Amino acid sequence: MLRGRHITRWLLPAFLLSSCASYQVHKGDEALSLLAYSQAETYYNKALRHRQDRDLLLHAAEADNKQNKVEEAAAHYAAADSIAPLDGAAAYEYGKILMGLGDYDKAEDVLVRSISDQPEHRVAVDLIGSCQGYLSFYKDSARYTVTPVPIPGLTSDFSAIPYPGGLLVVGDHAASGNKRDPWTGASFLDLYSVPIASDGTAGAAVPIPGEVNGPYHEGSAVLDPNGRTLYFTRSNYYDHTLVKDKDHISNLKLFRATLSDSGEWGNIREFGYNSNGYSTGQPALSSDGHTLFFVSDMAGGIGGKDIWYCTDTGEGWSEPKNMGPTINTAGDEMFPTVVGDALYFSSTGHDNMGGLDIFETHMEGDFWSDPKNMGYPVNSTRDDFGLWLDSAGTQGYLSSSRSGTDGIFAVSVNTPVFAVEGTVKNAKTGLPILGAVVALKDLRTGKDTLVMTDSSGHYHFELAPNTSYRLTGSNEGMMTQNASVSTIGLGLSTVLRADMALPPVELNQPIAVKNIYYDFDKWDIRPDAARALDKLAEVFKANPGLTFELSSHTDSRGGDTYNLVLSDARANSAVDYLVRHGVDPDHLVARGYGETRLVNGCSNGVQCTEEEHQANRRTEFKVISRDPATATP
Repeated sequence: MLRGRHITRWLLPAFLLSSCASYQVHKGDEALSLLAYSQAETYYNKALRHRQDRDLLLHAAEADNKQNKVEEAAAHYAAADSIAPLDGAAAYEYGKILMGLGDYDKAEDVLVRSISDQPEHRVAVDLIGSCQGYLSFYKDSARYTVTPVPIPGLTSDFSAIPYPGGLLVVGDHAASGNKRDPWTGASFLDLYSVPIASDGTAGAAVPIPGEVNGPYHEGSAVLDPNGRTLYFTRSNYYDHTLVKDKDHISNLKLFRATLSDSGEWGNIREFGYNSNGYSTGQPALSSDGHTLFFVSDMAGGIGGKDIWYCTDTGEGWSEPKNMGPTINTAGDEMFPTVVGDALYFSSTGHDNMGGLDIFETHMEGDFWSDPKNMGYPVNSTRDDFGLWLDSAGTQGYLSSSRSGTDGIFAVSVNTPVFAVEGTVKNAKTGLPILGAVVALKDLRTGKDTLVMTDSSGHYHFELAPNTSYRLTGSNEGMMTQNASVSTIGLGLSTVLRADMALPPVELNQPIAVKNIYYDFDKWDIRPDAARALDKLAEVFKANPGLTFELSSHTDSRGGDTYNLVLSDARANSAVDYLVRHGVDPDHLVARGYGETRLVNGCSNGVQCTEEEHQANRRTEFKVISRDPATATP
């Protein structure tokens, strides 16, 4: 009897703890089903103090993830993964979070597991590729300067656009009771005006006047070109009651408000293509105000959330059109903004650093160009979205969760930096040349800049944007070489490379010219030979004080006399080509040697492959005289 009472005494607390944990899990699951993620997190964390099982950890990770609590979600996913390796949807979510933490190697392994049973998961496959090539996102990090803009009075804020006196932003603040958003535990989102001082400092946020802000969420907005019509996103509610679908989701809707003479926003009208069954919002307008872009998960899309557009018919907006697979992916495309002919948007697909990344695309004729990831520091491993730039494309704002919560950041676009550098070597020995003269000519202005190579043969020039140049490398007793470089069309800071190998000037020493071959029994200049002769023409033009012999050689097939005639025709054909491309004919001599100087044993009667015969059908050049008065010193 005593023994039984002793056992019961110890088992009862364990039973009570287990019962308590089960209650907390039940309440957490209930909150999760209602999308009350803040409440769900609280219940799950209480339950995890008493027990740790895989399903509970995954539910806790989901609640954290939905609130953008990346570190907490990662810890719960890692704990669940240690119990049994994650796969499928759970591995996909864990992999995305690891990308958000910058752990690309581990993220790749987890994402590979996520597609083990669904290799057609396009977004996951794209993210695996992003993990493998993540260094490319950092290749032009000097192009942008990104600085946080704290806004007094707001807990989180995003989607900044210009507004009289400063900015219009979406934000929330600390709240309590029934004024809290159950998803985050903060207030519902509203639209605020924020004054911006001349030094970029933000003043206190003030709700915009009028009827736009209601009892639930107001989200991303855009002003029309005249500044008197506001398109904005709002929760779907009626008379203070949220309208929800069967999954407890209150979809978003798009609305329009107009500015009264008293300075208040009112006369609110609903967008004609809203629905209780899907979301519509995050509007953007073309520069002329005649095209309305927005985000929706309506039927007919490509992925989860797509970007759509309508055009102004003069009697209203046309039916929505999906922007198609160039822009939209199997993931989510959101937060469009338009600057001139550029469309900026965020996506969880395409070539992605993690979370939402900002992409840039331009209208080219009737089509949009392939979206380009704007890279670090515009993008980070967290969510980055809502980029707006001024008409010059040099200053603006973006939104990002890189600091832990959504915030506004100022963006400055720095002028790209361009340069060219290389090494000048002796073509015969391969050794670097000290003191070689390298000249850079700006082909637009004709200005020359000279430098001398250092002990390693290295040189370096700064370059201007959108400019073409010619480089010339020279040294005493060596043949001068030219090279062309250009920054035209380059948008990223780039260091171009132009190495030069200067052959020593040695009289009567043949130098083989690669890739100048002829078809059997012909002397026509083939396309591949033309490209090689173009390069040779530059060499000859760069050395006006030298006279060159251009010689042609045949294989052993055919008669000896015929081959001499054929090779002479080939040499003259090459010389004619060079003269047409600017080489002084007084400094060129054509000579055909036929089959008298074979480079292998393929003489008359010897069986050889076509490749071996081709090696004998070659072109060479050599310096046969030098004019001391005009040759390069």
